[in-house]
Order: sequence, then structure tokens, then C-alpha cells
Amino acid sequence: MSTLIDATGHAVSGATPEGLSLFEQASRELLCLVDDPLATVQRALQAAPEMTMAHVLVAWLHLLGTEPSGNAVAAAACEAARALPADARERAHIDAAAALADGRWREAALRMEDLSLRWPRDTLALQVGHQIDFFRGDSRMLRDRLLRALPAWDAGVPGWHGVLGMLAFGLCETGDLAGAERQGCASVELEPRDSWGWHAVSHALEMRRAPREGVAWLAPQRATWSNGSFLAIHNTWHLALFELELDHIDEALRLYDEAIGGSQSSIVLDLIDTSALLARLAQRGVDVGNRWQPVAQRWAAVFDADGPMQGAGRYAFNDLHAMLAFVGADRAADQTRLLDAMQAAAERGDDNAGFTRDVGLPAARAAMALGRGDGAAAAALLRPVRHQAHRFGGSHAQRDLIDLMLIDAAVKGHDAALAAGLAAERLHQRPASPFAQRLAHRWRVGASAAD
Repeated sequence: MSTLIDATGHAVSGATPEGLSLFEQASRELLCLVDDPLATVQRALQAAPEMTMAHVLVAWLHLLGTEPSGNAVAAAACEAARALPADARERAHIDAAAALADGRWREAALRMEDLSLRWPRDTLALQVGHQIDFFRGDSRMLRDRLLRALPAWDAGVPGWHGVLGMLAFGLCETGDLAGAERQGCASVELEPRDSWGWHAVSHALEMRRAPREGVAWLAPQRATWSNGSFLAIHNTWHLALFELELDHIDEALRLYDEAIGGSQSSIVLDLIDTSALLARLAQRGVDVGNRWQPVAQRWAAVFDADGPMQGAGRYAFNDLHAMLAFVGADRAADQTRLLDAMQAAAERGDDNAGFTRDVGLPAARAAMALGRGDGAAAAALLRPVRHQAHRFGGSHAQRDLIDLMLIDAAVKGHDAALAAGLAAERLHQRPASPFAQRLAHRWRVGASAAD
């Protein structure tokens, strides 16, 4: 039987016509980050059990969510794929996915970089590499991975909208905000359900300090970008951040209760947004009531699913956001258990050991110090971390949390000089922000009184 060819010209070993059709549907769902690509690719495997790339896609889907249980499932899918016929492109996918399942983030990123250089129209490879760049905080590769592939693409190639959406995010994270908005808007104009395109423009507007434009971008089309989207909660989080920046506290809380914390989601990427928004509200002095308790309970359930705290220490970015919830809910035992897991992670030989040592562990300790009111200790931990926070992943918008924690630490530690300096920084960066204005006024007044 002859090997079938996919929509972008690549051979797909072991495919049947039905299996390939379902595989490409799953790939389109993943590219838009909508619906249920895992269920769709499982149907592809039922139609074509020896379709190598379908097994590979199962692996990638379990890796890109950073769920604690995902690595074992991904490793098994890679082993299944290895037992099947594969060409050089497919073997490159298997090797990269196996590396990531083993915690070798840098190796996986490099393998996907080489794959995309050789096969630039492999949309799955571009998307997977892009996500690995995001989880590693590699802003430059978020852009350059796409720029290298761009000459092989045009509007006539299926998936063009996804390439534009990824390029938009890479441009945003490297400071080309106008280019990011332009490419992101083009992405969603071509495919209104492209969640990453909506997301990229939201980031550009956040970095441009344009919260009113951010609300205008997201609020009217919420039914479109949230429809069956993996990023429904995350893009709602962006909308809530825009409202918070405008001092619309009640609206930010409403969005939280309606579609962020109120979603009751136990998916790790959703829990990150839940913790991150509550932390920002609390740092502004907002009474969040008992909202921390159910979030902390969901984090504990995720980490304890395979045994006490066995799911912790896998990815430092997740661990910090869990620690914020445990501190907010005053769960001292969970704080200690998580800290122990992170300390053990820092001593292992995988890439997350570095993520944890460089950023995750000191930031988690700082969160604990802030919880007990020790601002001086928190500031001492955060100041060396602040300028290398990209080393544990996330976006500029997400890592702003570290800056906000440091401001909180300076205030709680009664360090007037540091608080005044940080307030001046933030006001310069966000001159229209009511929070930044209040902070700067408070510490200018304090400095004048001290003189």
C-alpha cells in the first residue's frame, strides 16, 4: 500500500484515508486550540492503528499541558510509535517528544528547531516548538522559529492562520508590538477560532499598556474566542487583567467567579490563571474572601493524584502558582510538602532542576515569607530572581507577577527606598494605571516625610 501524503506535503506512515482525515482534523483542532483533539486522534488510531504520527500526536498532546501525569502517557505513546515504520521527519518527532517526556526541555527544543529547518511546513512541529519555547521563556526563539519557516509559507498553505498567530506572539515577546497586533489580527480574520491569535493580540495590548483597547478587543467577541477553546480561561484572565488595570475591581472579580475560578477546572494551565489573578487582586489589597480555599484544594488534588505530592516538582512555573494558592489558603502543611518536593527537584539532573534553582524555589520561598508578613525576607529572595525570571518560563505578562510580589515585599518590609524606586519604575511603565499612580503617590509622600 502506498504511503499517504498530508495537506502540507508530508508522507504519513501507516495512515489510511480515514485515519489521515481524522489526524488532520485533530491537528487543526490543536492549531486553533479548540474542541477535543485527543478524542479525535484516538478515533484516527482506531481507523489506522499503525499510523505513526497519530501516536506522536498523542504524546505531544499529553506533554503540552504540563500535567503531572502527562509524561508517562507521552513516553508510552513514543514507544508505540518507535515500533512502527517511520521516515526521518517522523523519527525526529518521536525523538523530540521522548526527550521532553524525560524532562530534557532544551534537547527537545533543539530537536524541534532542526526539524522545522528541514521541514518548515510541518505545522505540528512549528506549534510544538513554539510551545516549548513558551514554557522555557525563550522569547527570541518564539519569534525566530517562525521567521525561519516563513519563506516556505503563504496564504495558500493550510494552517497559514496558525503560523501568523504564532508569529504574532513571537513578535510580541520580542518587543515588536505593532507587528504582533497586525499579524494576530490577520490570524483571527482568517480563522476566528484561532485562540492563539486572539491571545497574541491580548499580550501585545498588555505590553503596550492599553487596557481599554484590551477590553475592546476581547469583550465584544468573547463568544467567538471562548467557544470550545483551551484558552477560554486564559483569555478571560487577560480580560480580567485589563479590567484590573483600569481599577474595575468588581468586574475583575465577576470574571473570576464566572469563568476563571468559578469554572472549577482542575487543569493545571487553568489553575495557573486562577492563582495568578487572585494573587494580583490580593496584592492590591482586595479582599478575595474564601476564594483561595477551593483553588488550593484543586492544586493539592492534582499534585497528590499519584501519591502524596508526587505531581509536584515537575515544572517550577506550576509549582510557584500552587504555592501562591497554598499560602493564600493558609495551608501550612501543603506549603511544606511542596517546598520539599521543589527542593528535591532542584537536586535532580533534568532541566527543571535549573528552572527550580534559578527562579522557582526562591520565588516560592518568597511567597511563603509574604504569607507570614516577612517582607524583608521576601525581598531578599526576589531581588536576585527578578531579572532572570524568564528562565522558568511563561510570558512577560505572566512574569509581571514577580515584580508585583517584590513591590508587595518592599511595602510589607517597610523598605521605603526600595518601595519608592519600584513605584517610580512602575509609574514610568504604566503612567495611566491607577494602581501605579497610587503606589507612586504613597511613596513620594513617604519619602518627603522622611526628608
